[in-house]
Amino acid sequence: MNFREKIFAVADIRAWREQARRDGRRVVVTNGCFDLLHAGHVTYLEAARNLGDALLVGLNSDASVRRLKGESRPLNHEQDRALVLAALESVSAVAIFPETSAAEFLRLVEPDIYVKGADYTREKMNQEERRIVEACGGEIRFLEFVAGKSTTGLIGRMAGGEK
Repeated sequence: MNFREKIFAVADIRAWREQARRDGRRVVVTNGCFDLLHAGHVTYLEAARNLGDALLVGLNSDASVRRLKGESRPLNHEQDRALVLAALESVSAVAIFPETSAAEFLRLVEPDIYVKGADYTREKMNQEERRIVEACGGEIRFLEFVAGKSTTGLIGRMAGGEK
C-alpha cells in the first residue's frame, strides 16, 4: 500500500472504521499534534498499535495546534505531519480533525481502545472524551512516555537552550 492511501479526510474515516469492524479488527485510536516526530512519538505509537489490530491517529489541524500550543506552532504543516505519520508501519490510518478536543473525532470513530499518554489519568483526561469512549464500549489505556523525549525539549535545544 502507498502510505498516502492511509490518510483520510475526517468525513471518510467512518467508512474505514466500519470496514475494520466488519473485518473483526480491534481499532486503537490516539490523537495529538505530532509536530516534530521523535523517538518518543514512534515508541508510543508502536506500543499503542500493539494493543490492537489497527492504529488510527487523529491529528490536530494546524488551527487547533495554534489554539493549543500558541501562534508559533505547529512547525510542520498538517499535511506534512499526516504524511510522516502515515509512513510509519505502526500507523494504519490518519485523519486530521479541526477541534482542539478529540471528542467529535472519537464519537465518529468509536474506538475499541483509546490511548492517552501517562501524563493523563481517567480523572485528568477530557471527561467528554472519556464518556464518549465508555459509551461506545471502548477501553481507555494510558501509556508511558520515553523519558527525555518531547517536542518542547527539541525546540528548546534547537533554540540553544536545553542540552
